[in-house]
Amino acid sequence: MRPHPRDPILDAASFVEILRWRATHQPERCALTFDAGGEDEGEGTALGIAALDRRARALAARLQELRLAGERALLLYPPGLDFVAAFVGCLYAGAVAVPAYLPRVNRPMTRLRAIVAEARPGAVLTTSAQAPDVPRWAEQIPELAGLHHLATDALGDDRADDWRDPGVGRETLAFLQYTSGSTADSKGVMVTHGNLLHNSALIHRCFESTPEGRGVFWLPLYHDMGLIGGVLQTLYCGGSSTLLSPVAFLQRPIRWLRAISRTRATISGGPNFAYDLCVRKTTPEQRAGLDLSLWSVAFNGAEPIRAETLDRFVEAFGPFGFRREAFLPCFGLAEGTLMVSGGPKSAPPVVLAVRPEALARDRVALAPADDPRARVLVGSGRVPDDHVVAIVDPEARTRCPADGVGEIWVSGPSVAQGYWGRPEATERSFRGTLADSGEGPFLRTGDLGFLHDGELFVTGRLKDLIIIRGRNIYPQDVEWTVERCHPALRHEGGAAFAVEAGGEERLVVIHEVERQAKGEGVEALLRAIRQAVAEEHELDVHAIALLKPASLPKTSSGKVQRHACREAFLEGRLEVVGSFVQEVAEAAPAAQAAEAEVASEAAAPGPAGPTARAIRDWLVARLATTLRVEPSAIDVRTPFAGFGLGSLQAVGLAGDLQDWLGRPLSPTLAYEYPTVESLARHLAGEPDGAEATPGVARDGEDDRIAIIGIGCRFPGADGPEAFWRLLRDGLEAVGEVPADRWDVDAYYDPDPRAPGKLNTRRGGFLDQVD
Repeated sequence: MRPHPRDPILDAASFVEILRWRATHQPERCALTFDAGGEDEGEGTALGIAALDRRARALAARLQELRLAGERALLLYPPGLDFVAAFVGCLYAGAVAVPAYLPRVNRPMTRLRAIVAEARPGAVLTTSAQAPDVPRWAEQIPELAGLHHLATDALGDDRADDWRDPGVGRETLAFLQYTSGSTADSKGVMVTHGNLLHNSALIHRCFESTPEGRGVFWLPLYHDMGLIGGVLQTLYCGGSSTLLSPVAFLQRPIRWLRAISRTRATISGGPNFAYDLCVRKTTPEQRAGLDLSLWSVAFNGAEPIRAETLDRFVEAFGPFGFRREAFLPCFGLAEGTLMVSGGPKSAPPVVLAVRPEALARDRVALAPADDPRARVLVGSGRVPDDHVVAIVDPEARTRCPADGVGEIWVSGPSVAQGYWGRPEATERSFRGTLADSGEGPFLRTGDLGFLHDGELFVTGRLKDLIIIRGRNIYPQDVEWTVERCHPALRHEGGAAFAVEAGGEERLVVIHEVERQAKGEGVEALLRAIRQAVAEEHELDVHAIALLKPASLPKTSSGKVQRHACREAFLEGRLEVVGSFVQEVAEAAPAAQAAEAEVASEAAAPGPAGPTARAIRDWLVARLATTLRVEPSAIDVRTPFAGFGLGSLQAVGLAGDLQDWLGRPLSPTLAYEYPTVESLARHLAGEPDGAEATPGVARDGEDDRIAIIGIGCRFPGADGPEAFWRLLRDGLEAVGEVPADRWDVDAYYDPDPRAPGKLNTRRGGFLDQVD
């Protein structure tokens, strides 16, 4: 009997082995192209498999020289191929990659600070352009200062032959995938080479991808869907892909579709909101000339999938070759490496109408498709044969009946190893066992759903986690931000949750206020909440309700009941003293008229470009349209965050402004010039208009007192220059009480009336004080 021939991909012991095989046997392949602006006509930066292999080996040799095999390496990169080479270099070195977002100008680094504190990396990898910023980041995250700093794009590939195979295998930890938590509660999922290999094979089968396939991906590379579903899947199957900057897509969604059309792509996708954005933010003129006929896999995951989104997208882009059968809904999570269920590619999405009153009782009852009261669910595909998905009663820990809704539990080779440095959280989430049979261990996803004819349907969340545009938002983080933004907001008196509005999940905040808050004070509170959430979390708040004291739904032990809060909000049962709602309807007529008038007047601004006044008028009109308010409500000196603009809206504003001006603009303009006035003056090349501080008149006589020195020490700043950097860069010098000061747990009590206690865990401290 002849032995079965060895498959070099399926039989590989690590991802390194696959990449080395491809570099040896298929060196001529051009694996990845990066199109920074999203409008490339063939001049994007390309990286073939052979070049990637040499760059990765050269970096790996340097990491091995620094004895970083088995240690963590923090990856801080802008979108592009330098990140890919660095990630693969870590795999080659046996180092554990820790991808993270690149810090933004004038934005808090709360989440990155938490990642660094937990992962304790031995090195920071970045680019030559970002390397000078590392000392500035270290002012907020001191742990960065003592690490090795490598600008990997400057290393070259001369040392590629110095690399030594570290002998990694399926059990070797490949990287830490930090979940998309809003701030400090992000957890590092431990993903091994075996997890990567298995999930890559699963995606490969689901997508039916081939070496001839072409992909287009705009998702962030530090996100599991962009990294594993995009880049690593391309390298696994030996195909080719074009990468876009996420900002390029958010600025102008048509760029994504044009890239698919231009490259004749077969595979692409993203969260549900991306398809909605394409429908809402593209014009018939922009769509003209698209050819989407070869797009055969349009995956949709990372957030609830909506049937109406699929319908609208097909209606808008069907005339340009897009087929409904191309949609491939899927379900996954970082703890499962990426994909848990999806496909098959050959079948169209499965849509099911169910009775909402039955779902409320954790049961599935089918409804007629034309029943207006039915809840329409889109299936998330089928579960692969080598995985087990159980629908479990989360309290009893037993399987639900066939028509039951329960928590989705997953078991199989793609399930990751747990959370880095968090054994208790790992035990809770990764070690689920069925009480009656002892079957396990299972990954407890925290998602609710059911199986119907082999198809997995996701119906909601067991926990309070909020998912907005594919991003996980922990309500506790938002509540903490809100509580701190104004003294009139009561301690532990708020709740954050999501509601559906305009076809997507949107954020709602409710919070109790002190009794003296009324009138103009209420308006100030509403503005403060929107600004704080926009600045800290880059989210726009859909609705705010300020409540009477002691009226927030809580348990008898004082725990916030977020589900009860949400129900009371939707049913209008809250005791509200002030509110704000971001309407989803059309913009105010005056705002629409103003925008049309400004656009008409400025259609041909002349060779010198529009004046600051013209730009100011355009920005006011566009903000009024976006916020659905009258133009008179826009104060040109209020920070954009003060209007509650989230990151998606801020980047979209920069993209629209770029189109109007007809010249490229930085997508971070709204952060660098944070008011209408300052942005308009900057773009017009005019002074910022700040009045000079008047000097002090001399009295003509010399005083008998001379200033011969000055002492200037503040928390986080040991002198005037450091203090100026704090102010200039918007750095935070207040943090949790250091352990070498006192035991904060011993003195902390949330009750401000507790004798001998402090009702805060945070403070500002001078260094080198005995």
